[in-house]
Amino acid sequence: MTFARIAGFRLVTQQPETLVAFYAALGFTVDPPHPIAAEELAMLGIAGAGVRWPMRLGGALVALDRYDMPGSPYPAEADAAAACFQHLALVTDDAQAAWDRARLAGATPIGTGDPVTLPPSSGGVTAMKFRDPEGHPLELLHFPDAAKKGWRGTGLLGIDHSAIVVRDLAASEAFYAAHGLTRGNASLNRGHEQAMLDGLDDPVADVVPMKPNTAPPHVELLHYRRPVEPPAAPVAVNDVAATRIVWHGGDPALLRDPDGHLHQTGG
Repeated sequence: MTFARIAGFRLVTQQPETLVAFYAALGFTVDPPHPIAAEELAMLGIAGAGVRWPMRLGGALVALDRYDMPGSPYPAEADAAAACFQHLALVTDDAQAAWDRARLAGATPIGTGDPVTLPPSSGGVTAMKFRDPEGHPLELLHFPDAAKKGWRGTGLLGIDHSAIVVRDLAASEAFYAAHGLTRGNASLNRGHEQAMLDGLDDPVADVVPMKPNTAPPHVELLHYRRPVEPPAAPVAVNDVAATRIVWHGGDPALLRDPDGHLHQTGG
């Protein structure tokens, strides 16, 4: 099965009204909610009914899914190197202004509380990691060469990638390559700025883009050489931490990568 193009993302929520207000304040367009189709719920293995709030940011689609049978809330102890940590990277022309808006809407910082400009060896981007009111991690990105990358405009412009923490980098690269993604230019992120961004002591992380034929958005593998977190059980589909990447085309199915991250086909 080839992952040709990301059709969207699904965030699981137990507080949809709070999150709808939060993402609207950030600049997302929120469409009216509708029931999740019974066939999709059965494919996901979810008992009972569910409701979906579709949202858009630029050309990217994100949906909030609430289920009648809720799972676990986002684990409070999960830091930026935890296996369940999966964030959406939101592109902006002004990281500080976007962060100020997010903070006023109820976001909490993951790192030191202000955008950080990474060194050229780590891409030279200005970034800020934070959580929405329910715990989902997000990142703001301001590229120094945004226009060359096709990002133009003001405010939040779209989603560049979804980043996932992986344990075995070679196994993860092999999984995504087998599904049609191409490895981009990798970097080794470390140092004071990375520590400020992640809220971790002296982190060292391999950052490996895996790109579908049509991107953005793409998938980014984060392999932390330090700290090394203990293994954790994969999230259940109805857990708040169970973010799904939805891929265009193919038969409807639910897949997990080697670390348990969720992928839905047939989008």
